[in-house]
Amino acid sequence: MSNTVIERMTQRAKELDKHIVLPESDDPRVLQAAEQIVKENYARVTLLGNPDRIAIKVGECGADINDCTIINHFNDEQRDAYVETLYEKRKAKGMERHQVKKLLQNPVYYGGMMVGDGRADGMVCGSLCPTADTVRSAIYGVGLAEDNKTVSSCSIMCTIVESAGVDGAMIFADTGVVPEPTVEQLADIGIAAAVACKSLLAVEPHVAMISFSTKGSASSPAVEKVIAATKIINERRPQLKADGEMQVDAALIPEIGRRKCPDSPVAGKANTLVFPDLSCGNSAYKLLERLGKATALGPLLLGLAKPINDLSRGCSVEDIVLISAITTVQSEA
Repeated sequence: MSNTVIERMTQRAKELDKHIVLPESDDPRVLQAAEQIVKENYARVTLLGNPDRIAIKVGECGADINDCTIINHFNDEQRDAYVETLYEKRKAKGMERHQVKKLLQNPVYYGGMMVGDGRADGMVCGSLCPTADTVRSAIYGVGLAEDNKTVSSCSIMCTIVESAGVDGAMIFADTGVVPEPTVEQLADIGIAAAVACKSLLAVEPHVAMISFSTKGSASSPAVEKVIAATKIINERRPQLKADGEMQVDAALIPEIGRRKCPDSPVAGKANTLVFPDLSCGNSAYKLLERLGKATALGPLLLGLAKPINDLSRGCSVEDIVLISAITTVQSEA
């Protein structure tokens, strides 16, 4: 695999001088990653938690976090303001003020509020907390992007086929969040994936809406959903190159694309693949990773007003560092 795309993203992160909050300071991997993120100049870092407890953890793992900021979210000066802000957002949904106060004792939710408030440009978490908390903290703290109603995700697939996508790298969506998207959700996913392609791969998106059918070669409700979602994307983003329904080979192989979809602006040159449901997207990225020797970065959350990304609880220090650099680049979208 060529590291060209990863090198471009990390270099871009160095140039941006952004600020990332890492709320899970009880995890020694996070502390070690914080040291490396700052050392590599990928971002400025704020850690959340009790400073005395963090000092104990640092002593145990040997991380140097002298250049990181530590905020105790239990007595932060903005805590009361965040309680009121979140209460106003959620009271119509039945959340009471005492529930908000308890929720913001969780550093992941507090970090989301910091990003929403502009005190940080993005957040990376999930080494300790479940994905559900990461997603809720994002919805509560930063909300959805304009003209979008769906939180979804993508994976950056860095393949060994350098002629594919951008030096072998492509965007796959949705690979981690929405099990069975509606037509409208699938359209949201397609548009959000295009935004990710432009910001992370730094190229014009060519979005293929994937199906087992290409331009009427088969018929079923599943195919009709993809066709309808593509129509919505074309109506909402007429300048975006998005086409479907389309099989994977027609999307990726120029000669097949020309034969099956001669008038398509996407066929044979797709750099963004949007799958009809999570079963397809998740299986496709894992197959490519395990059998095709690809490296998968993500899943990264899409559709948010500001970037918040989830980690696997089995993540390495290197994973946290790289996802933080990617989050920094996403903050420029």
